[in-house]
Amino acid sequence: MVHGVQSGHPGGSLGCTEFFAALFFKVMKHNPKFDMNAPNEDVFFLSNGHISPIYYSTLARAGYFEAKELATFRKINSRLQGHPATHEHLPGIRIASGSLGQGMSVAIGAALSKKLNKDPHVVFSLHGDGELNEGQIWESVLFAAHHKVDNLISTIDWNGQQIDGPTSKVMNLGDLAAKFKAFDWEVIHLEKGNDVDEVVATLEKAKTFIGKGKPIVILMKTAMGKGVDFMEGSHEWHGIAPNDEQLAKALAQNPETIGDY
Repeated sequence: MVHGVQSGHPGGSLGCTEFFAALFFKVMKHNPKFDMNAPNEDVFFLSNGHISPIYYSTLARAGYFEAKELATFRKINSRLQGHPATHEHLPGIRIASGSLGQGMSVAIGAALSKKLNKDPHVVFSLHGDGELNEGQIWESVLFAAHHKVDNLISTIDWNGQQIDGPTSKVMNLGDLAAKFKAFDWEVIHLEKGNDVDEVVATLEKAKTFIGKGKPIVILMKTAMGKGVDFMEGSHEWHGIAPNDEQLAKALAQNPETIGDY
């Protein structure tokens, strides 16, 4: 998809592939017959909206729209914009995202709405580790703990890379677990974020803390560009497209098994 328009973000998308597969096909209770209000179902918010390729791919394979529409990614008049947006009324998209730091605030609002509606379902959100540079994240982290938003599971894609380089050099995140614990969140570690079974097990573990008075965060270790040897662990693949030769190498390492789009 990214190669087709020579634009997009392959690194983070590949790094979160296992998370999306686990969440949408094993853990989350959701309905492809899309209702913006999501009554009686779990909901998901993508905060780091630039990894839209994996989000769109997952929604298509989960039945929200036909997979052939993936070929329109980032093209003029496509519903599949570079960052997800609601104006196009694409099923599965509840907020415009990509302006980093805002997704957790929205997820908290949705979680509180479910509480008010006596809806026992769960709100999930995903965030980049570079996104934690945004002050709004920490305001919302504080708010969620104070208001005991214990039907929220937020996952941090902790790949150690952001657009300008390693997070340790751009803005060192320090001890993330200690930070979230200090803000009174339930903290769960996921060391193998690119192992589907480990992701499923960790998400299910997180659900056992629902209703216990604390918001829940999963610190998920992943590798940017996972599955493509020349992309793995490199911030340079945050937002560039592969050329023809690189695409061929990447696809050779990831043979398709369910039919191309």
